[in-house]
Amino acid sequence: MNAPNHLEIEVKLHLSNPAGFEARLASAGAEILQPRTHEYNLRFDTPDGELSRQHRVLRLRRDQQVRLTYKGPRQKDIRAASRPELEFTVGDFESARLFLEALGYQVSVIYEKYRHTYRLGEVEITLDEMPFGTFTEIEGPDPESVQAAAQQLGLNWERRILESYLALFGRVKASHGLTFRDLTFENFEGVTVVAEDLGVRSADL
Repeated sequence: MNAPNHLEIEVKLHLSNPAGFEARLASAGAEILQPRTHEYNLRFDTPDGELSRQHRVLRLRRDQQVRLTYKGPRQKDIRAASRPELEFTVGDFESARLFLEALGYQVSVIYEKYRHTYRLGEVEITLDEMPFGTFTEIEGPDPESVQAAAQQLGLNWERRILESYLALFGRVKASHGLTFRDLTFENFEGVTVVAEDLGVRSADL
């Protein structure tokens, strides 16, 4: 879901009690758009990391569909993470990967999650099971609608997260001394991560 002018406007919030948050969504009348689905992502970059240096993202995602996404540099807004986003579906995951590689891009990181997706009024809400913890993302047409939804669900707005999951991954790698590249459930087997390792505080306490 995008705001006008193809802007993605969202925040993340760390959850200590995912089941309790699901109960809050049900009580609020949230509509389930997508049940729990495994999501597999490839992030691409040039061999010299030009896209990353320019704070741009080129991503190929497979869940119930296959989607190619471009994200531009983040805009300066302390209320919510806001950045240009263009996204469309493609017919075949492997063909899209080969296409991007033929253009000179290469996979810079693989990351995965399990995601539920809900709609509550004009916002879209996800429940994301990451290899290092559980989060919700709230995305809407403007920061005000995102904040209103967070408060309606009893979440502490002051504990919102504006960084990406890969940025949080970097913090975990530093705090645990991890050397692997990819954010996968297999890599995190046997690794215990708490909110402090991510530099965040749970918003549902």
